[in-house]
Amino acid sequence: MSETSNQPVYLVDAYADPVIVRLEGRACHANCACLQDFFTQMIGQGKTRFVMDFAGCTSMDSTFLGVLAGAALELYRKTPAGSLVLCRVGRRNLELLRNLGLHRLLTIDAGGFRMGFGPTATALTGAADRGDLENARLVLEAHENLVAADPTNQGKFQDVMAFLRNRVEQK
Repeated sequence: MSETSNQPVYLVDAYADPVIVRLEGRACHANCACLQDFFTQMIGQGKTRFVMDFAGCTSMDSTFLGVLAGAALELYRKTPAGSLVLCRVGRRNLELLRNLGLHRLLTIDAGGFRMGFGPTATALTGAADRGDLENARLVLEAHENLVAADPTNQGKFQDVMAFLRNRVEQK
């Protein structure tokens, strides 16, 4: 087992259709900026179909889920609408998705969708240190996405968002 095996990794095949993303490890605020950048880049290039394999995802936090919600909302606005399919989602992760109402925004595949990575598959690398202000903006935007996806999330995250807005405005 390599030393990096405990580190979260997003393995992507940007040339597949749909674009494939496999997650290994914990998906959280500390490592999801590169995924947000990847979605932005791919959607900017006209990609509108994505599949994510969660079989190796050990846990997720609300910031990561907000990044997914933001990508799904952006894909929904496309004409024709794009799609973000989550497959092989474990019971606990499915519970988190449902608790935040994201099951109504994202497609969750209950089957055993098989993903084959081609020779062009690569691991996303973390973006350069964004600094405290950029990280606060990422977390704030992610939580705003969760509220946009399901307005009942406002009560769950209002304190976090107020704190982050204050922090972003002070800088």
